[in-house]
Amino acid sequence: MAIKHGSKVDKSFSASSMTDLMFLLLLFLLIATTLISPNAVKLILPKSSNQLKDKAVTTVSIQDAGHGKYRYYVELKEVGSLEGVDRELKARLGDQKEPPVSLHADKTVAWDEIIKVMNIARDNGYKLIAATSPE
Repeated sequence: MAIKHGSKVDKSFSASSMTDLMFLLLLFLLIATTLISPNAVKLILPKSSNQLKDKAVTTVSIQDAGHGKYRYYVELKEVGSLEGVDRELKARLGDQKEPPVSLHADKTVAWDEIIKVMNIARDNGYKLIAATSPE
């Protein structure tokens, strides 16, 4: 008479719940990374330990295109020239009283170009904030 063992342990492993967790983690990371950096203009800002907490209404970015040429952006829209910056700021800000405008300029941009944007802001009564990266 043979003795049979009644309980056998199933050694298989189901990974279906693990794939569900990985999918949710991937989805979370995709959503979180798009919220971290919404600006598409890549600039290398100068460093400063003096950071302001004022929230700018709009941003002006100057990007060095090389050979003494520059690209001008208001928010993410390329406006082409300093006149385009002036027109776009007037269209966006209208008759607001001293709206804060953030100026983002690459480290390699000549001071002449930065001063020209500062003059546009002064002439139109905008409060200009120079954007820097923390030290």
